[in-house]
Amino acid sequence: MDQSSIEWVDGTLVTIDQRVLPQELRELRITTVDQLIEAIKSLAIRGAPAIGVSGAFGVVIAALAHTTDGVVDTAAVESEAARIADARPTAVNLAWGVRRALGKLPEGVDAVLAEAQEMQAEDGRVNLAAATHAADLLQQLCGERPLRLLTHCNTGRLATTAWGTAIGALRVLHQRDALAEVIVDETRPLLQGARLTAWEMAEAGIPHRLTIDSAAVWAMATEQVDAVIVGADRITADGSVANKIGTYMLAIAAKQHGIPFIVVAPESTRDISTARGGDIVVEQRAAAEVTGFGGVTTAPEGTATFNPAFDVTPPELVTAVVTEFGVLVDPAVARTATDPATRTDLPAAATIRAGAEIAAVARGLYANGWMPGTAGNISVRQDDTAVITASGLSKGELAASDMVTVAVADSTPVDASGKRPSAETTIHTAVYRVTEADAVVHVHPPHATALSIGVGGADVRTVRFSGYELIKGLGGNRPDAIEIPVFPNHADVPRIGADIEKYLTEHPDAPPVLFIAGHGITAWGAGLPQARDRAEYLEAMCQLAISTGRREIPAGDN
Repeated sequence: MDQSSIEWVDGTLVTIDQRVLPQELRELRITTVDQLIEAIKSLAIRGAPAIGVSGAFGVVIAALAHTTDGVVDTAAVESEAARIADARPTAVNLAWGVRRALGKLPEGVDAVLAEAQEMQAEDGRVNLAAATHAADLLQQLCGERPLRLLTHCNTGRLATTAWGTAIGALRVLHQRDALAEVIVDETRPLLQGARLTAWEMAEAGIPHRLTIDSAAVWAMATEQVDAVIVGADRITADGSVANKIGTYMLAIAAKQHGIPFIVVAPESTRDISTARGGDIVVEQRAAAEVTGFGGVTTAPEGTATFNPAFDVTPPELVTAVVTEFGVLVDPAVARTATDPATRTDLPAAATIRAGAEIAAVARGLYANGWMPGTAGNISVRQDDTAVITASGLSKGELAASDMVTVAVADSTPVDASGKRPSAETTIHTAVYRVTEADAVVHVHPPHATALSIGVGGADVRTVRFSGYELIKGLGGNRPDAIEIPVFPNHADVPRIGADIEKYLTEHPDAPPVLFIAGHGITAWGAGLPQARDRAEYLEAMCQLAISTGRREIPAGDN
């Protein structure tokens, strides 16, 4: 573990004055509650974990100041503790640290000090664990190549007490030689990314470039970013993430460009007592931070300002929250789980990776017009379960968390997300039960859908294509001809699934594609790319068949 940025030395809280970095590395010595409150409000001490630990030491300072002849004035200490907790309202760690230290007050000042020191040591261990989990997740989501990541605000040892959260993950990746570059947002207020994160990147020897906040989206659009990784000041029970202003727009942009958006924070940042993100009090900063900088006024005198220090990102934009206990694909799922030993409901990184892959493919098919609105669904098999798109969601706006895990055996959900799987889930599981497919795509391309209307009937029929080079892509036994089944579009979708399972069982050499009359096509393969490609081959062949008339409905199937 690297050197702590906070120390308790002979009755004094010693830390780094973050207001003067990077020009000066100045030691800040705090001996009174008023000094601590001023340091927190002025951002001399900042970062959710750091102010949580500092708040605990603030209770020590208050207890020492209000102890006479070994007797603690409990009421006075509690009053001072309340003032400390109110110094910054958005970050939940401050109140948490104060409350935890105050709980030891009945045991005496030494017990309060021991608790604060344990919190300091614990913070370093927690950060390293969370950072390692996050680094593992990023490599699983993005691959083993050196990664290009974007981060916002400051989440390193200055914002914690040691190692860092999101920046801690960057440091782990750098140690693994798995980090190509970090794009650092300058980050308002007070340019904490430019002043502090860039300083920490240089200190750690991590390759990085600094950018203005409004350029981050363009970096994603021009494919310079593999994932976004940030910290958090508070995570509510519904999974909303409060973080430095500008985080919300990054999450929106990441979803638009199919980029994972990862939040790394200690469990102490999760606030299950606050139900929704809208319940968070967002701190407003001074107007002078907007109307000028560094003592130079840049706006007309008297200009009104809007200067929130934080924003709140809704959970549907978050790919995963990572804590010291591991990965939460949907923080709301595990909001009541506080014992890591009981966290059996936390999805594995493989599930998150599958969700991210499904979401990216779905957005592409939506853009092609093959998954209009909420239509269509995609799944990926995971042993005896499958991850499938949730019901009723626009396929053009899917995130990795918009998935449900179902049992292949009976199509029932096996996770605790509460989301409903797509209506056609039984079609997917039927394919998985009979074939060795690892992924299934059900889409509504126009030509294949139109062709199936003209073939459909009360029973399963087939349509024969011949003479097309595209047939090779569908893996038929004959390279020059293929017969593809067309299933009736029953209102009872499980009945369609039963028909498909029966047909594929009786026809083990059937091609890996099928029609549902008037209801699109289903394709499957060894992975999502192959399943998608096969759907594209069939649609292209249907377009040629409609334009040339080169298709046949075999005799006896009319």
